Amino acid sequence: MSNETTKQTANQFLNRSQAAEFLSLQKSTLEAWAIRGGGPAFVKFGRAVRYRISDLENYIKNQTRQNTIEA
Repeated sequence: MSNETTKQTANQFLNRSQAAEFLSLQKSTLEAWAIRGGGPAFVKFGRAVRYRISDLENYIKNQTRQNTIEA
């Protein structure tokens, strides 16, 4: 895969249901995080909520822990 293709894929948007599936979570979990704060970054286009694949991947990276003591 070329760098250009990788950049295009990373900047693709998923709706909340697709993002939840990408993260193996319930859609309601993402909804709760959006209300309370926390969770992956998202973009709003009017009333539409979208998640960049690159933001979801960054969220996963930032949640990675080596042990249960790490907060």
